Amino acid sequence: MVRAFALAGIVAAVTSAPMQLRSPDFSAGGPLPRALMAGECGGENRSPALTWTNAPKGTKSFALVLHDADAPIPGGFYHWIVYNLPSGTQRLSANERPAPDQLGDTSLGKPGYYGPCPPPGPAHHYTLTLYALDVSRLSDRGGMTGAQIEGRIAGHMLARATLQGTASRP
Repeated sequence: MVRAFALAGIVAAVTSAPMQLRSPDFSAGGPLPRALMAGECGGENRSPALTWTNAPKGTKSFALVLHDADAPIPGGFYHWIVYNLPSGTQRLSANERPAPDQLGDTSLGKPGYYGPCPPPGPAHHYTLTLYALDVSRLSDRGGMTGAQIEGRIAGHMLARATLQGTASRP
């Protein structure tokens, strides 16, 4: 009987691990590689490869947002917005090209990935946030803004995981 309770505790501990987001392209808190930067900053404008684990039970879809809160514009700068990712998704490849109905508009008003290109000065912090959601779709169309996605996520988030990198220009 004691053994059954101990085993149940181990199973509960394993299944209650927090959702995690990682990238083989950069370490948490570390500098973003040049390839991820926007073309005008000498980069390749390539989105990072990402993997995630420990999505909670009941996850029906994922959304992903890359945001620079340090940007000198109100609300910061949205670099990448992806949503309606199916619940079985556990990774995005480098330079992934999601379907049009899975892409929101960056702060430039265009869908897709727009790499970091901070103004000269102190490093900016670029935060990737992955949301596990209890709905299969946030929208049947693409083009929602970062603020619109965050509004739609409210009340549907089961878990979230973040990964932050930095970038600067002299």
